[in-house]
Amino acid sequence: MSEYLNNDQAEILKRARQLMPGGVNSPVRAFGAVDCEPVIVASAKGAYITDVAGRRYIDYVCSYGPLIFGHAPEFVVDELREFAGRGTTYGFTTPHEVELAEMIAGAYPACEMLRMVNSGTEATMSAIRVARGCTGRDKIVKFEGCYHGHSDSLLVKSGSGLLTQGVPTSPGVVPALIAETLVCPYNDAAALEQLLAANRGQVACLIVEPVAGNMGVVPPAEGFLQRVRELCTEHGIVLIFDEVITGFRLDYHSAAGVFGVQPDMVCFGKIIGGGLPVGAYGGKRELMEQVSPLGPIYQGGTLSGNPLAMRAGIAALRRLRDEEVYPALIENTAYLQAGIDKLIAKHGVPASTSRCLDMFCLFFNPQPVGSYAEVMACDTALYRRFFAGMLAEGVMLAPSQFEAWFPSLAHTRAILDETLAAVDKVFAKLG
Repeated sequence: MSEYLNNDQAEILKRARQLMPGGVNSPVRAFGAVDCEPVIVASAKGAYITDVAGRRYIDYVCSYGPLIFGHAPEFVVDELREFAGRGTTYGFTTPHEVELAEMIAGAYPACEMLRMVNSGTEATMSAIRVARGCTGRDKIVKFEGCYHGHSDSLLVKSGSGLLTQGVPTSPGVVPALIAETLVCPYNDAAALEQLLAANRGQVACLIVEPVAGNMGVVPPAEGFLQRVRELCTEHGIVLIFDEVITGFRLDYHSAAGVFGVQPDMVCFGKIIGGGLPVGAYGGKRELMEQVSPLGPIYQGGTLSGNPLAMRAGIAALRRLRDEEVYPALIENTAYLQAGIDKLIAKHGVPASTSRCLDMFCLFFNPQPVGSYAEVMACDTALYRRFFAGMLAEGVMLAPSQFEAWFPSLAHTRAILDETLAAVDKVFAKLG
């Protein structure tokens, strides 16, 4: 049993709030959008997390995506146990980062060379720098509701915590950087065509989540990614896929493989670290060869390619090559969606579901959601009530309407049925 069990949660929160803004190290953890006190986790295993008071919850956050096998799978723990005794960081190249890079490049044709970093934010920031450096252009294009980390150029109409906090940008961001960021509606190829025509020869790159996973789950419309690819090629724009969430989550060949569209550059995170902090960016050889020390575009990091993160990622990707993994994960997610759809109809709840393979979201909007505007029309007050009800039933969801659910392979059919029973009870009370 964890040494942190049966601690006084209120006392821990008090101490945290004296030392960390809001008592947290990432805004959504403050639970402000759901009017609840934050849950403080002591441990996790399989499909469950346990808080410091000893309460256990079925977990659908799963660290926002990387835990396909659930918490603390034995094969990852064993890998870490074996290698931790050899040192936790060196500041030198290791065979582990080479091995993981080979696995990633082998699964992603557009990723001919890559550089390991420590987070998704580092990856997207660095990829954009490479695109600007290689094209000699300043402007970038992003889509409404897509979140690409908290670097200055990208905090414009972003998803994730910014939607949760109701902040469209952020104080402290230099206006000149914002001026170089062009924003387009997600899933609107016609609007993108007009935007690029109006800024011909000025745009360095376009960055997009192939499946928008930071405003719930909004899949790409039919043909949208293909048209994005065509327009970027036509305008000489570097197309960057932000696969921090979707990379190795939707499929072993990621979203690029699922939709048959290859970008010029790609950003990874989450799953490639097997549950440890990690990020990576990569792309075509001619672009990546411009990165220092081969080229003039600088990017570095003391802890990049951390040996333990590399070993955890290698263990995870090895297991993901099992041809039974993704069908089982998709089956779990589809089962959960079908059950919730039936309960929406049973109780007349003004809600709808959205799913792309093994990514899922419940929107409190009775209409199908396919755009940022439709996401923003969701009833966040109703989500707060739903969240509180599910928490009381022992089910942990993201403390925000604007995040995906991430079922894992540890979520057995019995656990999914227990979840649906909880949804049934809470929906009955919402009316």
